[in-house]
Amino acid sequence: MAISRILVVDDSPTERFFLSELLVKNGYLVSMAESGEEAVAQAKQTLPDLIVMDVVMPGMNGYQATRMISKEDATKHIPVIMCTTKGQETDKVWGMRQGAKAYLVKPVKPQDLLSQIKALG
Repeated sequence: MAISRILVVDDSPTERFFLSELLVKNGYLVSMAESGEEAVAQAKQTLPDLIVMDVVMPGMNGYQATRMISKEDATKHIPVIMCTTKGQETDKVWGMRQGAKAYLVKPVKPQDLLSQIKALG
């Protein structure tokens, strides 16, 4: 499946801007969400090809949102890449158990994110 539409989920406007600029420059169509709740709703509504998910957010965190997206019939096919400051090995294992296909630690290196997207596409 070719990836063209990406949902970026992060409560930080700076991170959303950084990620969306990087992805748009590389030819992807980007939509954004500021919370886990918004991510789940948008994933169901727009069915993006990929979700780039922060973990630490107020309300529903990225682990919870990823778990919901990966369990829901309508959205379970959408791969999730977690991009977070939580860099412990146990954080990564937990993220992958929630359904993430990749886990990157912030600050995200642009080439690492683009390589992961290409690998999933």
